[in-house]
Amino acid sequence: MRKDILWISITLAILVVDRITKILVLHYLPYAQPVVVSPFFNLFFVYNPGAAFSFLGNSGGWQNWLFSALALVVSGFIIVKLWCTAYQQMCFQVSLALILGGALGNLYDRIVYHHVIDFLDFYVKDWHWPAFNIADSAICVGAIMLIWLSIQYNTNLKK
Repeated sequence: MRKDILWISITLAILVVDRITKILVLHYLPYAQPVVVSPFFNLFFVYNPGAAFSFLGNSGGWQNWLFSALALVVSGFIIVKLWCTAYQQMCFQVSLALILGGALGNLYDRIVYHHVIDFLDFYVKDWHWPAFNIADSAICVGAIMLIWLSIQYNTNLKK
């Protein structure tokens, strides 16, 4: 088995699931009107022109190009890193593939729509976590995995 099959498969799976969910959101959810799913979760379709938590969301449009360029640079770096990583470092590959798939999913939105489509809304009483999407989730899970791997690596170095 080629070593690149794992990370390419994960990246493509994230991209496909992200695109399918966003297409469904665009076609079936009303904009900015919550659809209650449970006492702590809504489907809530909104556009996010900014970055995480709508950072720079009201900056007039230039931020779309900045975040697109950043996503391209980071994606290029990740692809090079994945290509040069040994297959035995499977957790590292999975974490980077999750981040890559998420970055490319949101990059697609920025290029095609000039904003990111968010729709997952978790909350407790009146406190709402900012809406997010599948791509954002993949980026977060990949980042958490990288932090965990870094802690494990540093712990093993001290032994």
